[in-house]
Amino acid sequence: MQVLKFGGSSVANANNINRVISILQNAAQKDEQIVVVLSEFGGITDTLIEAGNLASMADILYEEKLLLIEHRHLDAVRDLIPIDKQSGVLSRVKKLCNEIEDICKGVFLLKELSAHTKDSITSYGEILSTQIFSAKLDSLGINNTWKDSRQLIVTNSEFGRATVDFAATNRKVTEYFSSAKPGFFVIPGFIGSDKNGNTTTLGRGGSDYTASILGAALKASVVEIWTDVSGMMTADPGLVSNAKIIQHISYEEAMELSHFGAKVIYPRTIQPVMSQTIPILIKNTFSPGDEGTRVHNEIHNGNGNSIRGISSINNLALLSLQGAGMVGIPGFSKRLFEALSNAKINVILINQSSSEYSICVGIESMFADKAKEIIDDTFSYEIETKKVEELIVEKSLAIIAVVGDKMKNHPGISGKMFGALGRNGVNVRAIAQGSSERNISAVIAVSDVKKAINVLHEEFFETTYKQVNLFITGTGNVGGKLLAQLQH
Repeated sequence: MQVLKFGGSSVANANNINRVISILQNAAQKDEQIVVVLSEFGGITDTLIEAGNLASMADILYEEKLLLIEHRHLDAVRDLIPIDKQSGVLSRVKKLCNEIEDICKGVFLLKELSAHTKDSITSYGEILSTQIFSAKLDSLGINNTWKDSRQLIVTNSEFGRATVDFAATNRKVTEYFSSAKPGFFVIPGFIGSDKNGNTTTLGRGGSDYTASILGAALKASVVEIWTDVSGMMTADPGLVSNAKIIQHISYEEAMELSHFGAKVIYPRTIQPVMSQTIPILIKNTFSPGDEGTRVHNEIHNGNGNSIRGISSINNLALLSLQGAGMVGIPGFSKRLFEALSNAKINVILINQSSSEYSICVGIESMFADKAKEIIDDTFSYEIETKKVEELIVEKSLAIIAVVGDKMKNHPGISGKMFGALGRNGVNVRAIAQGSSERNISAVIAVSDVKKAINVLHEEFFETTYKQVNLFITGTGNVGGKLLAQLQH
């Protein structure tokens, strides 16, 4: 059993879909059952969200967005399916588009877009793309079954980023596939349903997550993530021109890099297959011959470097709570993190001085003002009595992180990292390193990110050659022999 997931760019148009089918036909030579998980046609989810938002503001322009969605899918049917087989598919697509229109009309009349309704609207992207893809396979005589992932993946009712009930999901997936016939199974990514049958979505990277959930439940031989790049890279190629493909990476390293901004794969995708030691293979739909990146439980030396990759997160804010009244008094950290947790503000980085005089945390910039208000209120008594100072908020910051399993017990990595940054004038605002020694993070100004990543990439991944000027006096017997050797 294999599970193959194709992203939005891989199914963005008829030409790309034909590429995907070619990849599947090659994969079919290996297994009798292949699960194909698809994202929406590239950009459709964003357009659906725009339509929902416009409708909630009673803006009639939402109808134009829906018309664009309908035309794009109807055009895809006409491009992909032979004329004599189009009628039924066009009818199904039109019916689904009418359902979206009905939901948005309700939003328009009520001027309200709940998280529940938003999930219902955005779910149609994957439903439409997979229905059309399944019909294309049918037109080619390729045996396949379309299966609604909402009948397989059980979640809670946290709309927008639902949590999967793995026990119930694994049971449903196993029951369905144990009696299923050989062939392809085309399944929408990104969506599930709660115990009441309401449509839910799995959040950012949800289609990758769907593939991983199914792969783990089916104990697949591999989960393949097909995208528009040839794997994970040592750094963002948009920032570093000499970034290299990482051919092998451990689950833990991949999770660290993905958490710190490597968007090729999302951390939640790795978790289900990691427990089953099922490898993830990241491949390029537009260059299928490339080896790609294999994510598994083995640690490879790779290029002999103890660093596997460098990543970054922009739009960070640093919150600093400090004061002499914190020293030796238990509970300050608990109250700080509890206040942020209750406000559903995620903490990305933590740093506390050994003197206990100050503690700082990194969060997303968009929550900075809200966090300041909440924390100042939480510590209002201590601020009033001068035990602690008002919360200090610094914005326009970023985190850069160097990641590698082999950093553990390897002296000199931190010195090399901060030495390189210091020599190039990059000021470090805060530092964090986990006890696993797999990640060293530094907070710097957003304006320094490109320079910092290039400096670190050159330091850890690029061979530096030094020019040596050699002067030889005399070209007799010894000098002549040396010159002859140098020429070779």
